[in-house]
Amino acid sequence: MSQLFSHVDVLGTSFTKITNQELLEQLEKDSNAHKNRFVVTANPEIVLFARQNKEYASVLNTADYTTADGIGIVKGARILGRPLPERVTGYDTLLSLLKFANKKSKRVYFLGAKPSVITKIIVKIRQDYPQLIIAGYHDGYFKNESTIVQEIQQSSPDFVFVALGFPKQELFIAHHRNSSQAIWMGVGGSFDVLAGVAKRAPLFWQKHHIEWLYRLFQEPSRFGRMLALPKYLLLIFHAKFKHNK
Repeated sequence: MSQLFSHVDVLGTSFTKITNQELLEQLEKDSNAHKNRFVVTANPEIVLFARQNKEYASVLNTADYTTADGIGIVKGARILGRPLPERVTGYDTLLSLLKFANKKSKRVYFLGAKPSVITKIIVKIRQDYPQLIIAGYHDGYFKNESTIVQEIQQSSPDFVFVALGFPKQELFIAHHRNSSQAIWMGVGGSFDVLAGVAKRAPLFWQKHHIEWLYRLFQEPSRFGRMLALPKYLLLIFHAKFKHNK
């Protein structure tokens, strides 16, 4: 965990007190210095899962930067009296890092999503970021993990973006990050959005912090997962009440 920034505890998960700009500047410095870094972008669902799973919780605590990807984290921290500066989303961070990688001709490895999605991603990357070097890529439906790790190691990437969904992506990174001196980051469903397979919420929904509602309209099957939000808020208020007692 980075000692350059202070941290905020939200229900057992330690978040880096950092802005979008500060994170980007720091990751650019880390990349130019060939530092090995692990970035987690965590939402309330991840925090709840970490409370139930000790292995996952310990993995999150090995991350160098854990950002508040979800307005629920920012609001929860504020309720607890430990404010975070702003929301720092995985998707926006990914786009900023791709732009940086393109500018500096950095090497990037892409891992995850369906075979059809990763194919679209690579086509888009070649079009939109022509100076970025694609060190390698593979879909998320692999059977032999060691082959993937070997491929990453041999390709010497500067960035490894892993879109396997939580907890799989964070566990994968924690177990294999030492195979390459790179910036490793779990990006969840970002590849689907980047490939145009899934839509990101329009700006209005983003500005009013109701992206979760937009996603629910798009995918009603997410309803079960959305129940994590009220559960998370109840735990936040319970923690606040206990602290104030």
